Amino acid sequence: MRSSLGRIAAPLILTLGICSAGMAIAAPCGGDFGSWLAAFGREAAAAGISQRTVSAALSSVRHDPRVISLDRRQGAFKQSFEQFASTRVTAARLQRAQRLLSQHRATFNRIEQQLGVPAEIVVAIWGLETDFGANMGKHPTLNALATLAHDCRRSEFFQGQLLSALRIIDRGDLSPAEMRGAWAGELGQTQFLPSSYERFAIDFDGDGRRNLIRSTADALGSTANYLRGHGWSAGGSWSEGSQNFSVLREWNRAQVYQRTIVLFASRLSGGAQASRPRAAAN
Repeated sequence: MRSSLGRIAAPLILTLGICSAGMAIAAPCGGDFGSWLAAFGREAAAAGISQRTVSAALSSVRHDPRVISLDRRQGAFKQSFEQFASTRVTAARLQRAQRLLSQHRATFNRIEQQLGVPAEIVVAIWGLETDFGANMGKHPTLNALATLAHDCRRSEFFQGQLLSALRIIDRGDLSPAEMRGAWAGELGQTQFLPSSYERFAIDFDGDGRRNLIRSTADALGSTANYLRGHGWSAGGSWSEGSQNFSVLREWNRAQVYQRTIVLFASRLSGGAQASRPRAAAN
């Protein structure tokens, strides 16, 4: 897992309400990894992935025991809101967020106008997920997804994620070599699982690709598009109990994470919708 705050976020992302992977194939899990991968490749091709992509993406895929180890080490999230937020909504991170709001003002203005999501919410997620793109992870995504798909613990889910990753490659958004991220397959500056990348990523910089790793505009626009796709109400409150707060549950189901996004965003906006830490935060 990545250094800094992203190390906490990664296991939580596996409990998100991110869209299902839309499984169309199901190679039997377990057994010899090479045989399983070959079977998956055949079924991916039958599901419409080009043979060129199947060969380019899967020919160098290797089983990664580190991923299995990280997956098995996950435990229940036990920090209180106060503990979690205090190490993430810091003065230094808020100052950087303010600078980035100014630096990318034109992009944030377009996001608010076209997608209806406030800049403060988007930049808060950006900061919490990867420290504004600094800690996206270095795990080869295809290795990670194939390893978890081969494992019988959540094979169907991760086979769907691997199929989505192949579709992302097939449509030209990323190459196999560019696909590096968190140990469980999350990609980009705000950590999309491939199924969400496939469904919600948008080309916000106009270069013809949806690149959530290298394009800040694409990453920020896609984050807002994800929230809009899950029911974000333009101009509405994001305070606890609001419709928009419930949308944040679709980003991450841990309430401490939802409340930390709100706290971060509210501090950036001058505290108008601030979420004050409470003892019963979990």
